[in-house]
Amino acid sequence: PGDPFFEFFRRFAPPQQQREEAVSLGSGFIISPDGYILTNAHVVARGDEITVKLNDKREYKARLIGADGRTDVALLKIDAHNLPAVELGNPNTLRVGEWVLAIGSPFGFDNTVTSGIVSAKGRQLPDENYVPFIQTDVAVNPGNSGGPLFDMDGKVVGINSQIYSRSGGFMGISFAIPIDVAMQVADQLKQNGRVSRGRLGVQIQDLTKDLAASFGLKSPSGALVNSVEAGGPADKAGIGAGDIVLAVNGQAIKETSDLPRLIGAVKPGQATRIEIWRNQASRTVTVVPDELREADARSAQREAQPKQPARPAQQQIAPVGLVLADAPPQLLQRLGIRFGLVVQRA
Repeated sequence: PGDPFFEFFRRFAPPQQQREEAVSLGSGFIISPDGYILTNAHVVARGDEITVKLNDKREYKARLIGADGRTDVALLKIDAHNLPAVELGNPNTLRVGEWVLAIGSPFGFDNTVTSGIVSAKGRQLPDENYVPFIQTDVAVNPGNSGGPLFDMDGKVVGINSQIYSRSGGFMGISFAIPIDVAMQVADQLKQNGRVSRGRLGVQIQDLTKDLAASFGLKSPSGALVNSVEAGGPADKAGIGAGDIVLAVNGQAIKETSDLPRLIGAVKPGQATRIEIWRNQASRTVTVVPDELREADARSAQREAQPKQPARPAQQQIAPVGLVLADAPPQLLQRLGIRFGLVVQRA
């Protein structure tokens, strides 16, 4: 009031719209006869009220026991007994090319079944370091999220979670969370209401074939330590920049992304054996990971939308006539710098 434009906006501005309720649809499945249900975290994110509708048309109000945005897993509970529960399978026995089935409610069509094959295993997605996804070509659409992925024995091997699409619709690539990963999360949510993960306190980078050869490794398997947090668990255990992590508690690191997942599965404070490669020889050190305490805002911010592919910027860059490669951590440390590139050919 008093501003020259106040009367103008009072008369001509559209009336303020009242807040409207929105309804989100998703899928899920019963994992125990006493009413525990698994679904995706993004299906129930920001929900004020959760309703579970069973195949026999019964409806229940559900309690959210907990949700983990890093793995996109949520655990619900309804007050019911003697419910039919799914039988859990072993994703590790799945083979590429094997047939699988998805059941869900795409676009609200209840109990829709689609089929396809396993396209790949252990697939890593951007910003998804804790889930080795099962990639399939099963038709998955909005509403399928949180539904079960079955093998040919009728056992659940995954939770349908995401699709990769340029158009927003299904394009033959979908991703499921392995059921063993989901159950590890569900057990923690059931016991504590949250997920606790271990942390090393290191920055890592991919180990290329050329880098592996320069370190004396026969194959580029492992995670190259780029820097170490001062006073962190890895620093206390004697791990330094230039070391290559080969295994955690006997489990081999085949891809760089395996390290965060394996360390994340370790209970904070639990002594962990880590095999490293240093000076062209392997050695084993004992590390006591502390707890990963980064704020996980994705539980509240994640949207139930397909992943969009990154599009390269339409920009012309003049060639400079150099062939460059990442500088090895040992060289950076010797030169006293944190970042840099090595000129291989000019």
